[in-house]
Parts: sequence; C-alpha cells; structure tokens
Amino acid sequence: MNIGSQILILKVPMESFFGKTTIYPVLLKDEDGLTLIDTGMLGQLELLRKAIADVGEDINHLRRIILTHQDIDHIGNVHALLDLLPNTVLLAHKDDIPYMTGERPFVKLTPERINQMDTVFKQQAQDMIRRLPDLRFAHILKDGEQLPYGGGIQIIHTPGHTPGHISLYVPAQKLLLAADELRVVEGELVGPAESATPDMPLALKSLDKLTVLDAEKVICYHGGFYDQNVKARLQALSQERG
Repeated sequence: MNIGSQILILKVPMESFFGKTTIYPVLLKDEDGLTLIDTGMLGQLELLRKAIADVGEDINHLRRIILTHQDIDHIGNVHALLDLLPNTVLLAHKDDIPYMTGERPFVKLTPERINQMDTVFKQQAQDMIRRLPDLRFAHILKDGEQLPYGGGIQIIHTPGHTPGHISLYVPAQKLLLAADELRVVEGELVGPAESATPDMPLALKSLDKLTVLDAEKVICYHGGFYDQNVKARLQALSQERG
C-alpha cells in the first residue's frame, strides 16, 4: 500500500517465538534512495526483501535505516542488511542506542527469555548480541527533530515501551507512524501492549504528544493501517489512562 508517492507500507509475515503474525515496516522513497523504518525479525531478511519487491522497490536502493526502538522484531535484520549494504546509515534516539550497541543489556530480551527460545532463534539472538558493538549510528535523533525523508518527517520521542522509543509524523500526509506506541487490534486503534511495555504509565503519558498532531492516518507496526477518526480516537486513548 502506498500513501502518496513517497510512503510505502510493507507487509512482512513474521514468525517468532511468540508465533506467526504480520508486521508493517515502512519505506520512505526519495530521489537519493530508500529509508527503511525498522527491519523486522531475526533471520527474516528474505521476507523483508520480498516485501520491498512487492511494492515495486529494490532492497539495494536502501540508503538509511531508522530504528524506532531496540526490540528484537524491529532491529532483527539490521546486521544482515548492513552485511548486504555496508554503507547504509543508521539512525535512532539516543536513549535506545546504548542498548543497540551492547553498552547496556536489552530491556526485554533478557538471558532468561533467550534461554526459552528454540535452538534456531536462540542462536540467532546470541549472534546478534555478539555483533551489537559493531553497530555505528551516523545520526542521533532528537524529539521534535525535522528530517527531509519521505517528503518531511518529524521525530516524536514516545518513551515507555522502551526508553528511546520514537514515533514519526509526516505532516504532508497527515500520517502518524506509531511504531509500537499504538496498535490496531480487531480493527480498532489501541495503545501499547502492556505485556511488552515495561513502563506503561510513561507510555500512556507519551500518548499526549500524539493528540496534538493533525493526524488523519496511522500506521502501526503491529496491526497496520488505520484511518477512522484518528484525532478523536487518540484523544480518547489519552483520556482513558485516568
């Protein structure tokens, strides 16, 4: 699905230790190439490559990767992508970068959780963690920062799900890229998953930053596209937290 000429929604089947589902990374298309927002689950580069081809693009045109946060289903293919395209630039918020470079242990991907994985996922997770110090971030994203990609995007720091979780806003399309701050569940826009959000009060407080946006459309990493009276729904979610 395309939104305008520069926003492309990817549909990637994801198989993980939680079971089978679908995730929705996003491509931003510019004259100099593509910007990928989040990379999918460990070991699933070929599924990502196919999803990019399905929207008429070539993975080899990738120039930048914006990582919205540290979770394994968002950074899982980053090393594989950099092996394929070593000049690709990485961007993320400063509060999650120490986790993605191995300076701090992941908030949720604990040794206990890794030990619960099957052999394949366990090995992939261990390999990824071993390579984390190799990651170099060319740009550290700041709350409110404006970037030119995809016709212009605004970075919104929405902590709680992780310390450095970000959402992105595309003013020209009145489009919110919510990452994991929001989800679409059974056709309805809802807040972050409590089971995967260590600081739920902070994540709910972060919703306030989204209510001031002139958003008419939302893309959620889990659940996909939503366009039903978005502003009113965001206000309701913000008020529900009590």
